[in-house]
Amino acid sequence: MGEYWPIVLLLALSSIIATVMVAGSWLLGPKKRTPYKDSPYECGVAPLGNARERFPIKFYLTAMLFILFDIEVVFLWSWMATYKEWLAAGDPAALYSFWAIMIYMFLWFLGDLYVIRSGALQWEETQPLQEEKPDELPIAV
Repeated sequence: MGEYWPIVLLLALSSIIATVMVAGSWLLGPKKRTPYKDSPYECGVAPLGNARERFPIKFYLTAMLFILFDIEVVFLWSWMATYKEWLAAGDPAALYSFWAIMIYMFLWFLGDLYVIRSGALQWEETQPLQEEKPDELPIAV
């Protein structure tokens, strides 16, 4: 337990400092409430509309792509560390894992290509489904 005392001391000290800072700002800070201060904060802009309005699907697609990218980075980082050890030891699993990762990366790049080609990352609000043709003028007879 003796080697953990510096960590326990650091955690205790940081907790005390955080508590003193929050309590101090609450005790010493101004208490005047205004309607402007009580209104919801939305990036410095007055909120418009209902809070229950629907978000475009683009937000969810981008969030899912970000999560998939994070998972891929974590997966590849751990694979690289293991692959380096296998390669140094001459383990036959290194060759198998290399080709397994190559197949995985090929499928991942196919998925990226699909996302780019389908336009999931385009942020324009209005996109016509088909090319608009100029109106033809009727011919008077």
